[in-house]
Amino acid sequence: MAHALEPQAKTLAEATSDAPYGVIGDLDPRIRIVMACLFAIVTVALATIPALISALSTSIGLLLLSRLPIRRTLKRMAMMDSFIIFMLVLLPFSMPGEAMFTVFGFPASWQGLWKAIEIALTANAVILSLMVLVGTMEPVTLGHALHKLRCPEVLVHLLMFTIRYIEVLREEYLRLRSAMKIRGFRPSTNWHTYRSFGYLVGMMLVRAIERSERILGAMKCRGFSGRLMLLQDFCMTRRDYVFAVLFSLVCISLLMLDFL
Repeated sequence: MAHALEPQAKTLAEATSDAPYGVIGDLDPRIRIVMACLFAIVTVALATIPALISALSTSIGLLLLSRLPIRRTLKRMAMMDSFIIFMLVLLPFSMPGEAMFTVFGFPASWQGLWKAIEIALTANAVILSLMVLVGTMEPVTLGHALHKLRCPEVLVHLLMFTIRYIEVLREEYLRLRSAMKIRGFRPSTNWHTYRSFGYLVGMMLVRAIERSERILGAMKCRGFSGRLMLLQDFCMTRRDYVFAVLFSLVCISLLMLDFL
């Protein structure tokens, strides 16, 4: 029995000795979360193009340290960019300033172009840093680290339960969709389709509530008192302190570069 519990009690340093994410994977998750938040705040506060380019370069450096697949990571970033590309394209036409050119009587300003570039650099630097520092964690590890950082327990519990049961809800959705297809349902643009999808969402909510009540009852039978016992232990090492100091100096350097 003692041998079975030993893997749960080992420290983070032991658990991540073979981390697949290089130097980043060996760091304490709490340090990674704090540094990611610090870098995001500093990057959003930057207002000059050279400082923002430096911030994006810092994120790229983190990407190289993490050994993440560069092509796949950049594809995920491109998906994020697709949400703001229309705003970036329209921004030069919506900000007053010196005109670059005119399209159908609408002038595009240089000021709007530079503002669009600033937004794009800021968004990509922040998203890439979060993908490297936080996105490389296991979801359960992220929940444990947030709990150790004194985040509200309700939010931590919500995250942990979402991680555990999101796939259960997905399987329930696929079963309902399969039942609709067996009964000859084919989606189209008519009221019957809209009403059918409304029934699907309603049934998903009903089954989710029923399942949550069963889960809560089962947890209470096992002694659940409203608090989750987190068995994973974290241990700060010299490497974590060195990374925190160096990364903080990088953030300070970005702020100094922005003021020059």
